[in-house]
Amino acid sequence: MTRRRDDDFTPLSARDVQARDSTGYPEPFAARVKGRAKRRLAATFGLRHVGVNLTTLAPGAQSALMHRHSAAEEFIYILSGAPLLRTDVGGFRLKPGMCAGFPPNGVAHHLVNDTDALVTYLEIGDNPADDSASYPEDDLRAERDANGRWQFLRRDGRLYDE
Repeated sequence: MTRRRDDDFTPLSARDVQARDSTGYPEPFAARVKGRAKRRLAATFGLRHVGVNLTTLAPGAQSALMHRHSAAEEFIYILSGAPLLRTDVGGFRLKPGMCAGFPPNGVAHHLVNDTDALVTYLEIGDNPADDSASYPEDDLRAERDANGRWQFLRRDGRLYDE
């Protein structure tokens, strides 16, 4: 299921929302997130200021590149599986019922499914227009273009498609 009409407020099963596996990352980074699928729940109802995603990680997949946001707040809640939360201050094994939050300019983070079981979790965050992201382990940064869409650049400012 894709975005619904603005006047359609009928509840639905989260599993009925179409899963997206694209990341927006340029290669070679996109391949590192292969096996992640997001169901954009909040966007399905036309919500623009808050994101709520039901996300699954196949064995060997990761949620994103290790990153931190300049303005966005992020929160995760583990529903199933036992992913490794990797941060730039250490790693933490998570299990169902555990959660973590990431304020702007806080610790860099991402989830890695280094197990043989599927991981399912909720991602919740806001979507400020002035947000950017840095990736401390990679020659990558993300900024919004004039139309508000994410663009990926090298640390020296060159676009990845150049």
